[in-house]
Amino acid sequence: MTRGEEPLLARPISPNSSTNDIEEEDALLTGQPTNRPSKKYQKWRELGLFAWALVATVAVIILAVVYQHESSLPHSKPRSGGWGPDGKPTGKRNMIFMVSDGMGPTSLSLTRSWRQHVSGLPIDDVLVLDQHLIGSSRTRSSSSLITDSAAGATAFSCGFKSYNGAISVLPDHTPCGTVLEAAKRAGYMTGLVVTTRLTDATPACFASHANRREYEDLIAEQMIGHYPLGRMVDVMIGGGRCHFLPNTTRGSCRADDKDVVALAKDKFGFTYVDNRNDFDALSPDSVKLPLLALLASTDIPYEIDRVHVADIYPSEAEMARFALDTLKAATKDSDKGFFLMIEGSRIDHAGHGNDPAAQVHEVMAHDEAFASVLDFLEADDVEGVMVSTSDHETGGLATARQLHEAYPIYRWFPDVLANASHSGEHLSGQWHEYLDEASDATSRKDKVEKLAELVSSGLGIQDYTQKELDAVVDAKPVWPPSYLFADMISRRAQIGWSTHGHSAVDVNIYASNPKHAPGLVGNHENVEIGQFIAEYLDLDLEPITKELNDKKVKIGSVDDDQAWGEWMGPPGLPNNENGALVHLDDYHGDFKHRKREAEMDCGCGAKH
Repeated sequence: MTRGEEPLLARPISPNSSTNDIEEEDALLTGQPTNRPSKKYQKWRELGLFAWALVATVAVIILAVVYQHESSLPHSKPRSGGWGPDGKPTGKRNMIFMVSDGMGPTSLSLTRSWRQHVSGLPIDDVLVLDQHLIGSSRTRSSSSLITDSAAGATAFSCGFKSYNGAISVLPDHTPCGTVLEAAKRAGYMTGLVVTTRLTDATPACFASHANRREYEDLIAEQMIGHYPLGRMVDVMIGGGRCHFLPNTTRGSCRADDKDVVALAKDKFGFTYVDNRNDFDALSPDSVKLPLLALLASTDIPYEIDRVHVADIYPSEAEMARFALDTLKAATKDSDKGFFLMIEGSRIDHAGHGNDPAAQVHEVMAHDEAFASVLDFLEADDVEGVMVSTSDHETGGLATARQLHEAYPIYRWFPDVLANASHSGEHLSGQWHEYLDEASDATSRKDKVEKLAELVSSGLGIQDYTQKELDAVVDAKPVWPPSYLFADMISRRAQIGWSTHGHSAVDVNIYASNPKHAPGLVGNHENVEIGQFIAEYLDLDLEPITKELNDKKVKIGSVDDDQAWGEWMGPPGLPNNENGALVHLDDYHGDFKHRKREAEMDCGCGAKH
C-alpha cells in the first residue's frame, strides 16, 4: 500500500480512540498541533445537531396532527348526480323538477336589473337561476304554435305533444301515462308543490287525465286517487281548497256536493291540513303520509301581497323545503328515492295581468325556492338532479316601451316597480270590496277619491291622471281594473307587453349541474324534458298508458258519445270548421275569430 492511501474498509477514527491519544502525545513532544477538532468546535457542532433534530421532530409532530385532523374531516366524493361510469343512471337517486310557469328570458332580465337597483348591487350580481342556465326549450303544442299550460305540462309529464287544454291526454283522445305515475309504480315516493291551485293545469298533468283543463272538480277527485290507477301522490301542497269542498260548504267552488276532502281522508288515508298553523306544526320526520295540504281557497297570493300576510300563507321556498325534507325522511330506508315537482305558478298570472311589479317578486320567490333545492341536493347524502324550465312565456314581456310617436329614449325605470307594495290584482280586490259596500248614493267624486288613495298607497304612484282614474271607474269585464292598475305601473316603468296571453318564445332550461343533465344542454323540444325525467329515473311509461287504456277509457269512435269513459270528462277538443283537429294555426280574420268565439259553446265551460 503506498503512502497516503487508506484501506478500502478503513473505519473513521472515534474521538475517544487510542489513536487520538497517541496523536496528542506526539504533539506534546514535537510541538506540532494535532488534527483533532477543538472542544469548542465540537460543542457547537453538537448544539447544531440537537437543534436540527428538535426542529425535525416538531415538524413531524405538526404534520402528523394536521394529517390526523384532515383525515377526520368528512370529505364527500365528487357528485355524479346518480349517473354511472357507463353513462346510465344507477343507485338510489332523487329527481326534482321545477316549473317556472310563464317565465320567459325577459322575466330574468327584468328581475335581475330590478334587484340590482333596489339592493344597490353591481351589474355582475346575478340571480341563482342565471348561474345554472344550460339550454332552451321550444314550446309549441300539437294544436298551436302557442301552447297553453296543459299541453306544455303534458309534454313534461308524458313526453308527448298534445292539444291546448289536454291534461295528460293525447290528440287521439287517449290518456298517456305520466312520469309521476310511473315513478310511483317503480317504488319512488312522489310529491307536488305549487303556488296556484293543485287542480290547475301543470300539477294536474302529473296525477290526473282530463280532456279539458277546466274540469277541475274532476281533477281534484283523481289527484287523491279516485281514478283507474288509484292514489299516486304522497305529498301535495298548494292552494285550490274550494275544488275539494262540497258546494253545500262555505268556500266551495265545486258544481256538486261531493266532499273530496272526506274522501281523501276516509278512503285514501290522507293527513289533511288547511291552514298555516297546522302546516307549521307538521314534522317532516313524523308526518303520516299521504299528505294533502290545501293552504288557500284558490291561489296563494302573489309574493308582493303574501309578504303582508306571511302568517297565513307560506312561501314557495317554505313549501318546497318541507316537501323535500318529508320525502327524504320517507325514503331513508328505501333503495328508491323520490320524484318531486315544484311549480312557481303565479309568474304566469303576473304575465297574464301584465303586472311587472308582481312579476319581479314572483321570479325572486322562485329563485329562492331554486336555491333551496340546490342547498338540499348539496347537503343530502343521496344523489339527485334538479331540472327546471317553463311551459311557455306569458305576456310577450319586453323591457322597453314606446309611449309616443317620437323615437324613444333607451331606458326603463326599475324604481317604479320598487315603489309598488301590492299587485294590481290585490288593488282590484280592494276596489271591488269598496264598491260592494258603497251605497247607490255614493258619488263618482267619492269613488275617484277612493281610487286615488288606492293608487297612491298600493302602487306608489302620485302623478296619476284623471283619465286613468276615470278608466277604472268605467272599467268593463273584458278589461278589468287589475289590467288598468298594472298598466299604470308598466307605462311609468316603460315596460312593454304584447298580449295578456301566452307567446311562442323559447324558454330557458336550468339544471343543478350541466354534467348531470347532459341530454338537455342546448336547444330542445319540450317533450325531451319529459323523456329525460323518464330516462333518469329509469321509468317505463308504456305499461301505465296501456293500463289506462285497457280500463275502457275509449272504446269507440270520437263521434259516439257513449264511447267515452266518464272519468276523463267530455272531450271538448278545439276543432277546425271541417271538424278536424287543428295541426297548425290558421288565419280566420280578426272579426271572424271573435264571432266564432262568441258562438262556440261545447258545454264544457272552456274558453276556446
